[in-house]
Amino acid sequence: MSPDPIPFDAALRITAIAVGLAVIQQSIEHAVAPRDEQLLYAPRALAAFCLVLGWHSALACGALVMLHLLILRRFEGPYNGGSDRMSLLGVSCLALAYVTPNLVLKETALGYLAVQGVLSYTISGWVKLVNPEWRNGRALRDVFEFSAYPVSESLRGWAKAPRVLRRMGWAVMLFELLFPFALASRALLIAALAIGAAFHVANACLFGLNRFVWIWLATYPSLLWLQGRVF
Repeated sequence: MSPDPIPFDAALRITAIAVGLAVIQQSIEHAVAPRDEQLLYAPRALAAFCLVLGWHSALACGALVMLHLLILRRFEGPYNGGSDRMSLLGVSCLALAYVTPNLVLKETALGYLAVQGVLSYTISGWVKLVNPEWRNGRALRDVFEFSAYPVSESLRGWAKAPRVLRRMGWAVMLFELLFPFALASRALLIAALAIGAAFHVANACLFGLNRFVWIWLATYPSLLWLQGRVF
């Protein structure tokens, strides 16, 4: 007997809390910044706080979308690459889900966020697979040997273990490429999400990619809901 699906309202609320917390974390990084940045990130943190508490969620999401667009203009593009794009996607999907009275559109908005979460892994895996430097382990070796991120000297020693890095690279590629198949069952999906969370935490600890942890984990409730809704 398959587990009961996660109710839509619960998935939406948990996603909103998770996205709000991720946006607050991103905004705090700009607490000590030039005045023009503070004028964008302070209200962004306030709107995200309202979203976390469930106060005027539709208005909070709308404000977050507008502020994100202003931030894109301020930095002439995504400030932090993929995490900023996922943040904008998250608040945009939430805004549509809260604004529209139509249940089908609400579910479509949350489902779209879930699908994009799946594609973020799959496309990343495919891009790595077609890159010969990922297949032979050179890409990871360069990351550990030359990366500007705060990798400790002991970890840089991994660059001298090409076989280990090649296996690690293939493990990452296979996980990302096979991620969509985890939707076949709740147990598989939970296991895949646990691996994904560990992967993001490891990247944060090793390379300082802390922004990717929270905003990617914020998509997980929508994935769990979609799995129960479709399968």
